[in-house]
Amino acid sequence: MGNIQLGIFTILLATIGYFYSWRYQKKDQYQIAVLLLMLSGFALRLFVAGDFFLHIWDERYHALVAKNFIQHPLLPTLYDHPILAYNYQNWGGNHIWLHKQPLPMWMMAFSMRLFGVNEIALRLPSIVMSTIAIGLSYCIGSKLFHKKTGYIAAFLFSINGLIIELTGGRVPTDHIDISFMFFILLAIFFSAQFAQKRTTAFNILAGISIGFAILSKWLPALIVLPIWLLLVIDSGHFTRKKLLIQFLLLNITLIAVALPWQLYIFHAFPKEAIWETTFNVRHLSEGLEGQARPFYYFIDRIRINYGDLIYLPLAWFLWKSIANFTDKKRLLISIWVIIPLIFFSLAQTKMQGYMLFTAPALFIITADFFSMLSKYKSTHQPKWLINIILVLLIALPIRYSIERIKPFEKMERKPQWVQELKKMKNERPRKTILFNYPNPIEAMFYTDITAYDRIPDKKTIINLLQQDYTIIINEKGDIPRDIASLDGIIIKHIASAE
Repeated sequence: MGNIQLGIFTILLATIGYFYSWRYQKKDQYQIAVLLLMLSGFALRLFVAGDFFLHIWDERYHALVAKNFIQHPLLPTLYDHPILAYNYQNWGGNHIWLHKQPLPMWMMAFSMRLFGVNEIALRLPSIVMSTIAIGLSYCIGSKLFHKKTGYIAAFLFSINGLIIELTGGRVPTDHIDISFMFFILLAIFFSAQFAQKRTTAFNILAGISIGFAILSKWLPALIVLPIWLLLVIDSGHFTRKKLLIQFLLLNITLIAVALPWQLYIFHAFPKEAIWETTFNVRHLSEGLEGQARPFYYFIDRIRINYGDLIYLPLAWFLWKSIANFTDKKRLLISIWVIIPLIFFSLAQTKMQGYMLFTAPALFIITADFFSMLSKYKSTHQPKWLINIILVLLIALPIRYSIERIKPFEKMERKPQWVQELKKMKNERPRKTILFNYPNPIEAMFYTDITAYDRIPDKKTIINLLQQDYTIIINEKGDIPRDIASLDGIIIKHIASAE
């Protein structure tokens, strides 16, 4: 089935699910309604995840590290068996790979261990997490405000084009940011449960979730701490002593989860760990890897990722928070958005995925504004203008979702070059090296060979032949004559993504 036919089927299936979800919501049957949102959102995510190739940035690197984790979960490697010299400061071509925290790759490795090394298994953790997050958005929105607000927030989460693209690995930061967002959302959910039910187990689960968020994308996960404090204080169930004890327990738990890996890598791989830590800090003062952006980048970008009218609900919500500073529920949602917005706007390196973990808060803000307008129009004029705003608050995110999902475009989702690489896994012995191939990361994911995008010198190749390596050189019309004439090497054209 081609992309267009499958896309039409997926959109029809999701539309039916959303229609019946809305009907059940109208009947106040929110459990069924939210379940249908999750099923419809799952269908959209599965469709996008059905690209049977690795995406260039950044999925291919995460995929290869995850594949290598299957064999040695405590040894993070990109080039598992490096043959040529490498620069440990080059995260796109080194051996020990500490460029990202390990948890997302561990989850991908576990999935591929169960279901085989393939694209769907690779993306399955992100599909599952971003689908569950639809339900979590409803739970948090309904606990803080009311069920209608939670439902609309969950709907907006389920259709969001950026989240769906990241789930499928189509855009940079992919599965890392999905994991980060999920565990922050989960931590806030457990924090709300703890504040309401006063059960210590929920507080421990919140701490574990924050620890997992740190192991996904480091210290911005601590945004949960002020949110936890506001939830617990707002509940009115805790004395200062109990609050302090539980807050201490929360921090001990998250440290116990997140710290061991940091200590381990600085002990086992000190050179690489120090470099990556320094590199991460440089994101604040330098525009690294061509990602320098102006201060207003994220403020401008939210209209594309969350709908052009997002500024209306955001401005209204912030005004309500300032006007009634004692409303801790609005305050915690505002903190969830504003502190990261200020922090990442001040940083010189900016990418749209950096602010993804604030998306659920933006959905809740939009949903609360939508609910307010729905009530407001019953007693105020002009109704036609209010109705237009209400429609656009939903229609614009749907439009961006369709643009990103691309269900009606003719696309090659099972390219020939991938099929050719997969055949090489069975045809070639493990002690094989592929040179001059423009997609070496993909080659190492789909095969068990070591691949490079360049040709080493003649002396190096002769030395490798003497070590009984099978040498394949991809023919692109640029092989030096003295190397092409060597006995024992295999010269062949191998299809690539270029």
